[in-house]
Amino acid sequence: MECVYRTLASRALGIYQSRNNDKCASKRVIIALSGPPGSGKSTIASAVVTHLNSQTTEPLAITLPMDGFHYPKAYLNSLPNREEAYARRGARWTFNAACKTDVQKEALYAPQFDHAVGDPVENGTCVSPDISIIMLEANYLSCNIAPWSEIVDYVDDTWFVDVDMEIAKQRVARRHLASGIESTWVDAVRRAENNDLPNGMDIRTHLIKPAVVVQSGDDSKN
Repeated sequence: MECVYRTLASRALGIYQSRNNDKCASKRVIIALSGPPGSGKSTIASAVVTHLNSQTTEPLAITLPMDGFHYPKAYLNSLPNREEAYARRGARWTFNAACKTDVQKEALYAPQFDHAVGDPVENGTCVSPDISIIMLEANYLSCNIAPWSEIVDYVDDTWFVDVDMEIAKQRVARRHLASGIESTWVDAVRRAENNDLPNGMDIRTHLIKPAVVVQSGDDSKN
């Protein structure tokens, strides 16, 4: 995947340099990186940002996960389908998709998801004014259903990471075990099959054609 990281970093840098030459363009480059659960979005975003920042003396890029836009537990508790909301957390309707952040402000504050308490923290992430490339990373950034479908109008490039469903299942099951969401492998797999994989199918079904598609590899071959 190292070659993929370098290629994506070069693409992002090219967009940034073109934007720099356009005096009328807005300051920041925004890239939307989406994909199903278990596709490796976070790993790819982190690797690309590392490549970009290795080419400058000061940080140029940052990853901004959209997990902070989960509805808080207090809101989920108010829903008539409370149990389903907790079981399906991560589905489209468990995010506050109408919440917006102005990514062109000099200093950007965005919510951050606190995994220790399982809730978003308002203004938990600050993007400093010197950051010029923001890598948005989330499941539904290229979804064709409103209000998600508005996102593509505000970003400079759209990347989608796809993955074999069996690989994704194994990855998210291991993640559920490691985070303590589930205590046994059987329960972790069941949760992946009943929540994460259906979310992945939803993402693929309602996908706006992205500019770049990356196929995530098999972990056993790395």
